[in-house]
Amino acid sequence: MTSTVLPVTGDVVELTRVLCDLRSVSGTEGPLADAVEAALRAAPHLEVLRDGDAVVARTHLARSQRVVVAGHLDTVPVAGNLPTERRREADGTEVLWGRGTVDMKAGVAVQLALAVALGAPTRDVTWVFYDNEEVDADRNGLGRLVREHPDWVDGDFAVLCEPTAGALEGGCNGTLRAEVRVTGRAAHSGRSWLGVNAIHGAAPVLARLAAYEARAVEVDGLVYREGLNAVAIRGGIAGNVIPDECVVTVNYRFAPAATLEQAQDHVRDVFAGFDVAFTDGAPGARPGLDHPAAAAFAAAVAGLSGRPPAAKEGWTDVARFSALGVPAVNFGPGDPALAHADDERCPVDQITACLAGLRAWLTS
Repeated sequence: MTSTVLPVTGDVVELTRVLCDLRSVSGTEGPLADAVEAALRAAPHLEVLRDGDAVVARTHLARSQRVVVAGHLDTVPVAGNLPTERRREADGTEVLWGRGTVDMKAGVAVQLALAVALGAPTRDVTWVFYDNEEVDADRNGLGRLVREHPDWVDGDFAVLCEPTAGALEGGCNGTLRAEVRVTGRAAHSGRSWLGVNAIHGAAPVLARLAAYEARAVEVDGLVYREGLNAVAIRGGIAGNVIPDECVVTVNYRFAPAATLEQAQDHVRDVFAGFDVAFTDGAPGARPGLDHPAAAAFAAAVAGLSGRPPAAKEGWTDVARFSALGVPAVNFGPGDPALAHADDERCPVDQITACLAGLRAWLTS
């Protein structure tokens, strides 16, 4: 077990700082998971469970409703942006600067502080702290819990503390990656007329992407913006060989009105006549804001950000809860546009406001 003792009963901003400075790039979450587990086990009102580097803590108060509050422990690699620092922006805003402050250890700090502090919430609560969110989907700790321990993460409603700048963001877009393959015939570049250049043959693929008009789709009152983009291209084996293959990797972000299978069909239609192979994909999640628990949560956090509920444009793990039939929303401190940035930083007042909002909901 780690020797790090987390200051869970003090200033939530200081707790965020300590969590960030305890580095936990994906795959190295063990020491942080140990520290989180130790802090939770010290709270007598919690049952604590662990699977790998995922830690789950639950109340058992026989309430009429169980809610899940979740967040991931890992970060993307550090880029000279640790240890964290408290800084003041030019406009006077005080921020906590450093890797993980936005994505998403400020949210984890809020979870952890409330998990320990709230011995008698008005709803039974399952607190989930999981590993490997920032890497391939098959390593995702929440996905592992859903597959192997679905009863650990079941509930009536879920909140994922991903950064939303303190606003409520419902559901999420789905995502898929596909490889569009073009074949040719190899030849010496000094006799190029004997070959067929596959990279040149990829021009129509890029032209279709450039001409593509992404949709904005309304789902349950929220508008989701889609996108279809090339994210990689590869081809050629040497500077004097006409390439016989070119592969364009595309990423499609699609509104949660569509299933993954429907999204795949759409990509096949866009690239009709080409070889299309899907390499990754995850469905989106509908907002679920019509659920009574979601409505109560929206009322509790209304006004914290000054923004009405909006669509989550990226993909998040709310989709994993949606697959279990659990409606889920995103709510946490930090501007998502700063996630993974070298100058990642989170306003201090957003951390304290999110703590207050979640506390109000869980005690009202």
